[in-house]
Amino acid sequence: MRETKLAPRDQGAPDYTQYLHPLMAKNYGKWDYHERIKPGLLVHVADSGDKLFTIRAGSPRTMSADTVRKISDIADQYCEGFVRFTTRSNIEFLTGDEAILDQLIDAIENDLGWPLGGTGPSVSNIAHTQGWLHCNLPGSDAAGSTKALMDDLINDFKTENLPNRVHISSSCCQINCASHGDISIIVQHHHAPRIDHDNMQICELPKVVAICPAAAIRPKLVNGKESVEIVEEKCMYCGACHGQCPSMEIRDSETDTLSIWVGGKMSNARSAPTFMKLAVWGIPNTPPRWPEVSEAVQKILTAYKETGKPWERVGEWIDRIGWAKFFELTGFPFTRYHIDDGPEALSNLNRSAMVRL
Repeated sequence: MRETKLAPRDQGAPDYTQYLHPLMAKNYGKWDYHERIKPGLLVHVADSGDKLFTIRAGSPRTMSADTVRKISDIADQYCEGFVRFTTRSNIEFLTGDEAILDQLIDAIENDLGWPLGGTGPSVSNIAHTQGWLHCNLPGSDAAGSTKALMDDLINDFKTENLPNRVHISSSCCQINCASHGDISIIVQHHHAPRIDHDNMQICELPKVVAICPAAAIRPKLVNGKESVEIVEEKCMYCGACHGQCPSMEIRDSETDTLSIWVGGKMSNARSAPTFMKLAVWGIPNTPPRWPEVSEAVQKILTAYKETGKPWERVGEWIDRIGWAKFFELTGFPFTRYHIDDGPEALSNLNRSAMVRL
């Protein structure tokens, strides 16, 4: 039997060690300490005495080919070609040559036009979904709203004046692809999808039925054609069906609003990871600058700065002062929509007729 040469395996995550800076590979697991020299500039010192400098800047995430070439040219000139992005799309240039730091920083700030920051107790780069540029489901533009919001929060990115780091996420639909964070902005739809029964035949109806997380969609014959119907009492207006079938339109420029959720974190430091909870809902969805969103986020950050303790994340701060105090400090109205009435509510709320905040 003739041996057949198989193609190399390409599934799964690639071996990250091949992309490590030489100093990082040499001193892997042998670091003595690290310091933040100033916002956006860090140094890691190894047991051997080697120093590796990291310059962090905020990136727009969505970039043209020309911008990618500029990044590559800077990395080739100053960093031996080594550059990386963080999970929140901050860009990090790595070098072991302290003498070229000023030149590298000048190239980042002037050639790329990107600000240094996002280190330590600051607002990191905002994670966002694709918005109108790419996604087939957006009720808002995540990239545009992120740019507008970061324009207002740029000083909190470039300085380290917060109790702890703040991760902000922006999602253009209720699927929430940007994941949760200390502060998260998410679109809210307020009615079930409008079904175009005459055009449902372009969709794979079994997938449409199966994708609903609330089992609110079921098959139905309409005017002799195969279609679906929605059980509105079950529908939670997430829009997953619209992503599967464009004939089920969930977006509505007249009724779609934005909500802000707070207190989520993935870190295990000091406390376990936590889900976020609703802070304010019904914020107008007003492009191109979304000023109401910026105002609400700044209210949260102002209260957090004034009353948060060092190293407290937003969720830990709220747990300490209590939700009643949070609503008092921010001025957000407390409504019935803030009450957790889901299946797990008994584990969250007082087991009586009274809600404990």
